[in-house]
Amino acid sequence: MHSDLIDQFTAIVGKRYALDTESDIEPYVTDMRGRYDAKSPLVLRPGTVEEISDIMKLAGKSSTPVIPQGGNTGLVGAGLPLSEGTNNEIMLSLGRLNRIIDVDAASNTMTVESGVILETIQNSADEVDLLFPLSLGAQGTCQIGGNISTNAGGTGVLAYGNTRDLVMGLEAVLPNGNIWNGLTRLRKDNTGYDLKNLFIGAEGTLGVITKAVLKLYPKPRGQEVAYVALESAEAALSLLNDAKNKAGNSLTAFEFMAGIAMEFTLKHAQSKIRRPIEGSYPWYALIEISSSSSAQEARNVLEAVLESAFEDGIIKDAVLAESLEQQRMFWTLREDMSFAQKPEGASIKHDISVPVGSIPDFIKAADKAVLDIVPEARIVNFGHLGDGNLHYNISQPVGWTVAEYFAHEAAVHEAVYAQVAFFNGSISAEHGIGQMKRDKLAKIKDPTALAMMRSIKQALDPKGIMNPGKVIG
Repeated sequence: MHSDLIDQFTAIVGKRYALDTESDIEPYVTDMRGRYDAKSPLVLRPGTVEEISDIMKLAGKSSTPVIPQGGNTGLVGAGLPLSEGTNNEIMLSLGRLNRIIDVDAASNTMTVESGVILETIQNSADEVDLLFPLSLGAQGTCQIGGNISTNAGGTGVLAYGNTRDLVMGLEAVLPNGNIWNGLTRLRKDNTGYDLKNLFIGAEGTLGVITKAVLKLYPKPRGQEVAYVALESAEAALSLLNDAKNKAGNSLTAFEFMAGIAMEFTLKHAQSKIRRPIEGSYPWYALIEISSSSSAQEARNVLEAVLESAFEDGIIKDAVLAESLEQQRMFWTLREDMSFAQKPEGASIKHDISVPVGSIPDFIKAADKAVLDIVPEARIVNFGHLGDGNLHYNISQPVGWTVAEYFAHEAAVHEAVYAQVAFFNGSISAEHGIGQMKRDKLAKIKDPTALAMMRSIKQALDPKGIMNPGKVIG
């Protein structure tokens, strides 16, 4: 990139907020998993929507690609320059847009800038005795703009839906620099296309999300959590259905974990965590019941679920959390599973979804397909059983090198995604497409759907400067 153009971009935000040295830029072009060798000549850290508008106007005039980035916690390379890029893509880091503009307890909404950390939003809702239910392992680092751009899922989807369901309105800067103000708090507005949903899940390919109006919910007056040992995925599905029947909407989480996933977490947890149930079992579930009335009501419901499951032979063992500290320990066991795989070596990861009722059959078919390719592979399977989303990850065999293992990566992906297609599932349940799954999406997405997506992209970003090479290329 020519130095004169760099100077023009720098002038918009000021030298203090323009990073142009390799050492300063490196954290912004390095992903959590170390899978991308990305480069950028410039990182801009604007502090206002007007600065972002000016940046996009200059980018359009100079045909400069722009990559919006939140907390850089993504797993599919959506917020990074292309690995095969030309080192002319500038980074737009949104961390300075970090104000909570308004918390309206009367309308159960919160208006925030896109760079606010997710955990900050949760805490701000808690201060007014309300709940923002989006919950992720990276919530202490990820930003709400990134959550919205990827339509993040997490552990609360069963009760509250994906991020898309938690957003009432948005403000965004378009690729031509125009500012779209869609910051509505209306529960009902039947005046044409729902424009906010173009940007939710678009991974920064249509514009830069700068503000959002979020939905808040009443805080549960009581929550009870149980850790359950199971013999099979079929038993987990039976337990889920029984819990739904008995608990209804008070079932707010149902997490599902292979035994090896828990063993990895117990082995590599950053803090000392005790084994919740004596002995080892093939599968585990974490169940959360919430009550709008009291903890006792939640406990009564959970005890009824477990008692029935014991009587029917569905579960092998179970333990109810006896304190808030023990509840947190149970959740830590689940939330640390992604990080606990890293010390075990390379991992081939899949963020897939299939219809909930097909999960046991999918697991059997996918396990066989993977082990036919890598017989000694360690399948670390866990996820959100209640909404059909599995993190179907495969750790490298003991004694193998990373290079030996990744030589089978393409074949493993093909085998797993073939089973996803067979069960009418999705290759991305909550992490997005980014650059990692772009080519795979082109092969499996309905051609008419792809054509519609490309038409929208062309209409809003005719010069192709908005996060190029992501999602649809």
